Amino acid sequence: MIAAVCRALSDQSDAVTILKHHYPFAPVPITRRQYGPVESTRVFVRDGFIDRYSGQRLILPAVFRILSFALPADFPYHPNWKTEVTHPAYWELGATIDHLVPVTRGGPDDESNWITTSMAHNSAKLNWTLDECGWKLYPPGDLNEWDGLIRWFVEYAGAHIEYASNSGVGQWLRAAKLVLSEIAV
Repeated sequence: MIAAVCRALSDQSDAVTILKHHYPFAPVPITRRQYGPVESTRVFVRDGFIDRYSGQRLILPAVFRILSFALPADFPYHPNWKTEVTHPAYWELGATIDHLVPVTRGGPDDESNWITTSMAHNSAKLNWTLDECGWKLYPPGDLNEWDGLIRWFVEYAGAHIEYASNSGVGQWLRAAKLVLSEIAV
């Protein structure tokens, strides 16, 4: 199709007609995401800290922040996740939220469409569907078998005020305590 558009480029109206008919572009407005640490933690717990695209066990993101505070030279972090200065575990093992059906493809930005994955898989999937990626959806994990170190995090961060007082860690600590209290019922 692109080759046909290139051949028709001498007459721009023909090129536009071909492009609009065979390979249209429909911009989707940017949607502000509706999840923060509490909503993310609920999804991670619901999914048993399993990467739903690979079946791999994942870790609560705030665990890595504590490691980066404690071991900055050996477990570095960058606020924009620059790969050349951030430990690869953030990308490979850190739990994050993805939209199963991309928002850009009409998927809702709500819990029914949020799943747990790693940042690496989230970045690889982008705005594609599972079928387009050739991926499948793995079942949720069992929180009794793997808890993503959430219980360790609550205990450790709660006992170390120097970490818990950091706003990023503190938000995750409050979220983790809340979500754990909700499932303890």
